[in-house]
Amino acid sequence: MATIRLIRGDITRLPAEAIVNAANSSLRGGGGVDGAIHGAGGPQILRECIKWTEKHGLLPPGEAMYTTGGKLPAKYVIHTVGPVWRGGDNGEDQILANAYKNSLRLAEELGVQQIAFPNISTGIYGFPKERAADIAIRSVAEYLRRGSRINEVFFVCFDKENERIYHEKLGSDTLEIK
Repeated sequence: MATIRLIRGDITRLPAEAIVNAANSSLRGGGGVDGAIHGAGGPQILRECIKWTEKHGLLPPGEAMYTTGGKLPAKYVIHTVGPVWRGGDNGEDQILANAYKNSLRLAEELGVQQIAFPNISTGIYGFPKERAADIAIRSVAEYLRRGSRINEVFFVCFDKENERIYHEKLGSDTLEIK
């Protein structure tokens, strides 16, 4: 059995085994949660991202890679690129679902049992928050129901609006997945 938990706060302070970064394809840091993770995690994260992109190129939307947590309390940072909202007819829903599922798959490969997600693509990328929450919850729940070693997933909301949306959609601050 796995548990999905909703919390409001700063993902960079969460002592989860892995946190997810809503990154851009260049993995060079940016605004929002990406900038916060790079800032709090220190230069080691950026160095690992640069090394990865020099070898592999840009990280495509929906895909995921990882670095160590640097100075963060998390052991790993899983970087994923969500879609830029372009009206909803350009595969954005599937790309967002893939970002969650590929992050979970990578976490399992790393042996992680606890992972925390921010609200991917709902900031500067403009994905509608309600729609993104539906996709996030559905994608994570489906992944966990298939049988996963991950036993705890956090949705970390930085703002009151996303917290309210996730609370309404989850029905509480905790959801047990069987």
